[in-house]
Amino acid sequence: RFTNSYIFAQRRLAVYDFKVRMLPDSLDRFAQLQLDVVVDNSFSTPETIEVGYDLYAPDGKLMEYSVNDISLAGYSRDTLHFKPYIYHSNPNRWSATNPKLYDLTLYVKRSGILWEYIPLKVGFAEYGFTESGDITLFGKPLTLKTTRYNAAADKATTEREIRSLKTKGFNTLCPDYPQPKWFYALCDKVGIYVIDCAAISSPTNHENRAVDGTPANQPYLLDDYLRRVETMYRRAQNHVCIIAFSLGGDSSGNGYNMYRAYELLKSYGDSRPIIYLGAEEEWN
Repeated sequence: RFTNSYIFAQRRLAVYDFKVRMLPDSLDRFAQLQLDVVVDNSFSTPETIEVGYDLYAPDGKLMEYSVNDISLAGYSRDTLHFKPYIYHSNPNRWSATNPKLYDLTLYVKRSGILWEYIPLKVGFAEYGFTESGDITLFGKPLTLKTTRYNAAADKATTEREIRSLKTKGFNTLCPDYPQPKWFYALCDKVGIYVIDCAAISSPTNHENRAVDGTPANQPYLLDDYLRRVETMYRRAQNHVCIIAFSLGGDSSGNGYNMYRAYELLKSYGDSRPIIYLGAEEEWN
């Protein structure tokens, strides 16, 4: 009866969210870890806790660590920002042909007792795009061979299928909707690029640009569109395999909701491009 059922509980003093990237420093000499940790205190009383992390290189060498006290008022949240330089990192630049990953562990201590820890895999990569529309890795255009692919029912089958696609020359996956969390971790490990896609597929009257002519231009649906696009971004933002974000299925129309969804993604300040073929060369 309880197969595949889970009970989830979170400490009342814990990591609420985090954002992590490894990007080149301003002179492109080595990596800079950019780590934001949001800590939540759901106790009614003020609390002081320790928030720390350890970062290990792909060869297992400890590269950086930090432990910081933070005081939180009752029922409050605060964010710690870390931006240390990670030296000797250039041989570990992540790509589909060099999928090397760093091991990062976040942890929280209360009164010296380990309260929570979160193990992560982090890749060193910087994506962007050129005026002509090429996606870049460390400033150099990528040659992409894409294929549509959605995860199989389990990790083992998915890994076999992805490795098979790589042997056939494909280096970029284009799923039709957000995938299971483990899918992105698997792509990080195997070494394959992913253009993630929001869970928006609404082809009804997609060529109609009039207000209410298509779901993408029905303002009362705006919150639903924004929620789906933000959910797509938040679940995938920390994965190095993600080279771009797609607003939705190719024939989902365009209009106010898609304009606002595009603006929302741009507001996050992420260098990765935003793609939406259904815009048909409009500004979004």
